[in-house]
Amino acid sequence: MHVPDGFIDAPVSVATGVVAAGAVAVSLRGARRELDERTAPLAGLVAAFIFAVQMLNFPVAAGTSGHLLGGALAAILVGPYTGVLCVSVVLLMQGVLFADGGLTALGVNITDMALVTTVVAYALFRAIVKLAPHRRRTVTVASFVAALISVPAAAVAFTAIYALGGTADVAIGKVFAAMVGVHVLIGIGEAAITALTVGAVVAVRPDLVYGARGVTARPLEIRSSPLAPAAPGAVARAGGPAAEPAAATSEPPEAAGTPEPAGTPEPAGAPEPAGTPTPAAAPRRSARPVWWAGLAAALLCAGVVSFYASASPDGLEKVAHDKGIDQKEEDHAAKDSPLADYGVKDITDARLSGGLAGVIGVGATLAVGSGVFIVIRRRRATAESERG
Repeated sequence: MHVPDGFIDAPVSVATGVVAAGAVAVSLRGARRELDERTAPLAGLVAAFIFAVQMLNFPVAAGTSGHLLGGALAAILVGPYTGVLCVSVVLLMQGVLFADGGLTALGVNITDMALVTTVVAYALFRAIVKLAPHRRRTVTVASFVAALISVPAAAVAFTAIYALGGTADVAIGKVFAAMVGVHVLIGIGEAAITALTVGAVVAVRPDLVYGARGVTARPLEIRSSPLAPAAPGAVARAGGPAAEPAAATSEPPEAAGTPEPAGTPEPAGAPEPAGTPTPAAAPRRSARPVWWAGLAAALLCAGVVSFYASASPDGLEKVAHDKGIDQKEEDHAAKDSPLADYGVKDITDARLSGGLAGVIGVGATLAVGSGVFIVIRRRRATAESERG
């Protein structure tokens, strides 16, 4: 759904540029609350992964393809503010390096593909998670539904922008019906990719999924014997001794086999019995395995699988051609870029050219995205140290 130059007139392009700049500014501040020392590098990886998967156009109808937009995926994995920044970095890299999405239409694309998809998807995701049972499966289902709706929502937003500043005289009703119709189908692919990705991360490291915080945590229980009632604080072990209580437990359970005599009050401030387990903080697990796995997946998608992507025009390109929206499309300012159209200039082998361009794109997006998010994280740390 990358809007090229010439689809939208100058006044509306400037207006959406102002909206996009405001959204990025607000997101830069909001991302400080979402990013920490572990998630900042992961946010850069999310941007690179979205770039890679956007290269995998999949067929949705006769002569039409679709690709991931990524707003829902980014918002659920790293937070809505950081998600807006992730997709914005991807769109910037695509426009500058690969001549994909107009430079004068960058504000339109950020508003439509980064802002609208992220806000709609995350709002719907949080509503589902709040109402549904707090289980890991809920996160995956909510991700599917949120991503599914976010794509036609972006199509509606584009239609509204085109109604305000379209350069071709085309009936808006026809544009609306065509855009929403094809992007409902594309939304199914978006939903599948988003749910599979979120579900895979939740299965191994739910603590790294922003949208799963407070949802996937299960209350711990302790049992002194297989027949005793459970007390909050530690995990029961079937047929074995009780586990140590969690750090969040406020009162330690009584030692097994030493019941308190009935009617004997415990003196205030009495010391705990000898041998009572001391709550211990769980060691923090490294996020590096997830980071390396995600990078490998991104490189595989961009460097290898992208060669087999559908060559059919995507939803917007198809509608633009069929309805005449592209009558005044302009050449891209970066059309002579060495990486234009996702191929390396002067390399004649299509597989090698496309794969190498994809790998370069992943690397560039990862570097820029990680740099932005690490700077945001450091500014947060500096602000916290000054307040402390």
